[in-house]
Amino acid sequence: MEPESFQVVRRLPGGEELVLDGEIAGEGPPVVLLHGLSATRRNVVQGSRALLRRGYRLIAYDARGHGASSPAPRYVYPDLIEDLEAVLEELGLERVALVGSSMGAATGMAFAMRHPERAAAVVQITPAYNGAARTGNVDDGAWDAMADGLERGGVDAFVDVAQPAGAAEGWKQIAREAVRQRMERHEHPLEVAQALRQMPRSAAWNGLEALREVQTPVLIVASRDEMDHLHPLAIAEQYAGLLPNAELVVEEPGKSPLAWQGARLSGVIADFFERVGYAPS
Repeated sequence: MEPESFQVVRRLPGGEELVLDGEIAGEGPPVVLLHGLSATRRNVVQGSRALLRRGYRLIAYDARGHGASSPAPRYVYPDLIEDLEAVLEELGLERVALVGSSMGAATGMAFAMRHPERAAAVVQITPAYNGAARTGNVDDGAWDAMADGLERGGVDAFVDVAQPAGAAEGWKQIAREAVRQRMERHEHPLEVAQALRQMPRSAAWNGLEALREVQTPVLIVASRDEMDHLHPLAIAEQYAGLLPNAELVVEEPGKSPLAWQGARLSGVIADFFERVGYAPS
């Protein structure tokens, strides 16, 4: 079940060439992993192979400007959706399950809205998109501060800005090392800085009320982590209240977020897929 690498080359309207770098592993029903802003394809189920062992085929790729994928002229949701469409076309995949975290969650949901017949199931890990493009001081300037740090001082400065406030010192060290390892996987860190400025101000779809029309089964993996103010539990709860066929899961109070526990998270996802009829034969 060792992964095979692939690349998808897109010719963009302005003539630029975009290369999306990814990997595919396993047999069975296809599951596409879509990572979050400033992350890479290794940060959706945290490297867990549990979904492979449950009989699923995993497809993961780095978003434009992230990881080993090439820079792009801009970083907005409509383009991420087209990138996903290009990956599925290149791999000959007509119908898939989509597992997305944060930015990837919004991308996966927007794809399901655009192509409901192609989305067998959707998993939203710590969704953050509130239904509208935003302007001004987005999230109290957190994204711009991270972009500034990355541009001015590289990974070290980014880690300083991105570390959780109010955490115990031991936990801060763990978080810092995790962030550092994630950021060191980017071949074009200044492009990640551009994405940090542009993506939070982009619209994946118009208005959360649009979720009422989504008939695809959806699993929402929320988090009670109060230090992560960029992925509030309230957004996940809104999704659960609007989506017609949604399940909401969240860790018990005081426990480590489910979204960080790759093997356990993968098991929850596989159980959900089986409940909604997307299971290996």
